[in-house]
Parts: sequence; structure tokens; C-alpha cells
Amino acid sequence: MKFDVELVGKIGSMALVNRENMDIDYNIISKISRELIPGYIWVTSGATEIGRLDFIARNKYELSGDENDIKTDYSAQGQSILMQTYRQFIDSKYSVRQFLVEHQHFNDEFKCEHLKSALLRAVGQNAIPIINYNDAVSSEENRKMEIQALKECKKTVAECIDNDETASRIACLVHTKTLLILTSTDGIYEDPSNKATLIKSISGSTPEEVLANVEHVQNFCHGSSRAGANGAKAKLEFIKEPLKQGTRIIIGNAKYGIKMLLEGTAPCTLVEKK
Repeated sequence: MKFDVELVGKIGSMALVNRENMDIDYNIISKISRELIPGYIWVTSGATEIGRLDFIARNKYELSGDENDIKTDYSAQGQSILMQTYRQFIDSKYSVRQFLVEHQHFNDEFKCEHLKSALLRAVGQNAIPIINYNDAVSSEENRKMEIQALKECKKTVAECIDNDETASRIACLVHTKTLLILTSTDGIYEDPSNKATLIKSISGSTPEEVLANVEHVQNFCHGSSRAGANGAKAKLEFIKEPLKQGTRIIIGNAKYGIKMLLEGTAPCTLVEKK
């Protein structure tokens, strides 16, 4: 099967933050950044949480008030820090291109095609695209109204409620060989409280069999790593569309970086059609 790009990767907020130091985990982000090359498309969370930590460090208090306003303010503050940090560690011979997306970039045919063309051009232009949902200008109330209006006239609507969905949408858009989802755990567990229950493989001989096995594993998934996150069950829901296109999925711990997980030398959950 022919694929247009080698890898779409995504990293979650909690995998980018050192909770003890209340700062970016520079060990994680530097390792990942040094492994990014043209042909890879990177979806990154973290702007809101990094902006929050930066605000606290500078002002010695947290913002209070309307949650949407707070998210806007934190994400606007964190976005530049996040991109600056990636640029600092990515090989200087490569260009870095920032793409801030919202749900309409996947629900509007022309915007979708424009985004796809830009991402695919980057592959041949020695550039690495870094994508994040545009929280700084996205109003939750307005987004819900727009989504509802779209649902009244379309069967399938991209909501992009978090960057797991954004990454899966990008994976389908550019038809990637591999979708790599980096988290703060080693993968999907039958029992999240027991690390010995890591599910190393979810597979099948047909796409339908793989999807059925994914749905079976979803029964084990409960809760999430933080408030506002959607957890392992949602991750497995979002990967279904890329799986239908022949993409293999790797869910693993960000501490191992990209190379080890692609090579299969680190623990992870691999989802694929055999």
C-alpha cells in the first residue's frame, strides 16, 4: 500500500510537563525534537498547560474567572514558548512550520484541501510541520454552535475536541503509514492500576477484525490522566478511521522517543492489520 507520508505523531500535554518542577520536561521535548525529520508531521498539545505554568512562574498566582477566557489567555501565552522550544532542539538544517487548526479546517472541503496541500509540500521542502488546535481564538460556545449546525446537514463532522482527534484527522488527510501517539504511560492496559497488564498488540487479519478487537479493548478503558482529557477509550475511538485506511497505530510513552517506538524496542500498544 502506498502512503503519502511516513509518520504523523502526537504528544499529550502531560507527557510534555515535568510535574515536580512545574515546567516543560526538557528531556522529553529535546529527545523528540532531535528525532523529527522531513516526512514527519507533528501534532502537539501543551500550549495551555505550558502557558499556565509560565504565568504562575511570572505572577505567583493562577488566573480565575471564566474558563474559556482562562484557556484563551494561557494557550496564547504558551504557544510561543512551545514553538520556541521545538525550534531550539530540532536540527537547524530543517525548517519548522506552525499550523494552528480548528474544526472547520476538516469540515470545509476547500480548507481541508488547502491544509493537506501545505502539509504534503512540506515533505519535499525540507520542513517539519508542527500542528496544534488553535485554543487561543476558539470559543467553546461558538464552536458548539458551529458543530451543531454542521451536524444538521452532514453525516460526519470533525469536532476536534482534543488533539487525539486532530492527529487522527491529519493521519487520514495525508494518508500516513504510521500514527504515533505519545502519552505519559506505556500504552493501553487491561487494568490501568497494574502495569503488567499492558496490551502489546491489537490486531486482526481484516480491517473489520481489527476494529472489533479495538472495541473489545475499549471496555477496559476508564477515566483519564487529567481533568479535561478524554482518556484511552477516546484515543481508541479516534484511531478507527486511520485504521480503515491501512495506517498502523503505536501508542507509547513519550520518554522512549520516536525512534525506539518505531523500531519496536520499547514497550507500547501496537494496533494494526496483519
